[in-house]
Amino acid sequence: MSSSHETATFAGGCFWCLEAVFERLIGVSDVTSGYAGGHVDQPTYRQVCSGETGHAEVVRITFDPSRIAYRELLEVFFAFHDPTTLDRQGPDQGPQYRSAIFPHSDEQRAVAEGVIAELTASAVFPAPIVTTIESIGSYFEAEAQHQDYYRANPEQPYCQAMVAPKVAKLRKHYASRLREEDVESV
Repeated sequence: MSSSHETATFAGGCFWCLEAVFERLIGVSDVTSGYAGGHVDQPTYRQVCSGETGHAEVVRITFDPSRIAYRELLEVFFAFHDPTTLDRQGPDQGPQYRSAIFPHSDEQRAVAEGVIAELTASAVFPAPIVTTIESIGSYFEAEAQHQDYYRANPEQPYCQAMVAPKVAKLRKHYASRLREEDVESV
């Protein structure tokens, strides 16, 4: 990773959903699904899904801050998951599906705290934001079959029900932020 790139790590439910959103944004060079925030070394997907490892499903985003700011990534993060449900996103339940931000610097932590405070003050959501800000600690990349999942499995029923609507929303409301190859008519 060159010095012109930074890393952001977010948890907002199933990593397949967030990966499909963030990988399409201008300024994002890589999105990797993984696990963070837990207490087991080298957890497997099955272990994380048990809810007993303490890990959240996360996306690790490599981005160029001269093309997309960390704050913009946070704005997209909050627009594409429900930050008001504790340990749940849609049908997915358990601590592995929590809403969390894992800052990589004091500056990222301050920006995240500021964005949460602004969203709370403006009552954007109908319930309190439960998104946590957690130390990044150890990060473990998810197994290969979980990388680029939606691109590889767009017809899979979960993808059709949960991921495809997020990608459609992204194309409709954030077209100006999308890479040219990811802009399609809705």
